[in-house]
Amino acid sequence: MPEKTQTPPRDFTAVIDRLHAEFADVHQQATVARCVDAARHGALEVTGKATPDLVERIARQHLQVLALAFAERR
Repeated sequence: MPEKTQTPPRDFTAVIDRLHAEFADVHQQATVARCVDAARHGALEVTGKATPDLVERIARQHLQVLALAFAERR
């Protein structure tokens, strides 16, 4: 089984940076990176490709849901 790394693929660094700036008041960069990685894997599994724009849209939805869940817990 391949070893999982903390470094995202280079294509998605800009996606992580944009989403981290958008959600900086709610999520840490590590959380954003994990959501981007999960979105990338999900897109690959479902569609067979993971373009940066598709991954960004999926990850943004995940981060929005997480933000709502955190807000409800407070």
